[in-house]
Amino acid sequence: MQWIKIFNNETEARTRLQSNKPQLVVIGEKRICLVLYNNQFFAVQDRCTHNGDSLSKGHINYLGEVICPWHNYRFSLQTGRECSARSADLISYPVKIDNGFFIGIF
Repeated sequence: MQWIKIFNNETEARTRLQSNKPQLVVIGEKRICLVLYNNQFFAVQDRCTHNGDSLSKGHINYLGEVICPWHNYRFSLQTGRECSARSADLISYPVKIDNGFFIGIF
């Protein structure tokens, strides 16, 4: 894994990501669900570990969990943990602003 530029700067990231709205970003062959929640950026794998649906088609609840649109499985944006222990956890990826660029490890 390596740091990869996603956006040119934090302003672009905040403009392109609507608060509390998951967005799909494809990095190479990886599908990543990016979220701006509570003024922080999060990145988790886009594929639900229960049934494989795209989490970027889901929504974010008030607890900071991404909710799968298929069966409503809930995953913590901070840890990737499936909140009811009914399915495997998600891979979560670090993201940060570095030298003005919004980057992540994927």
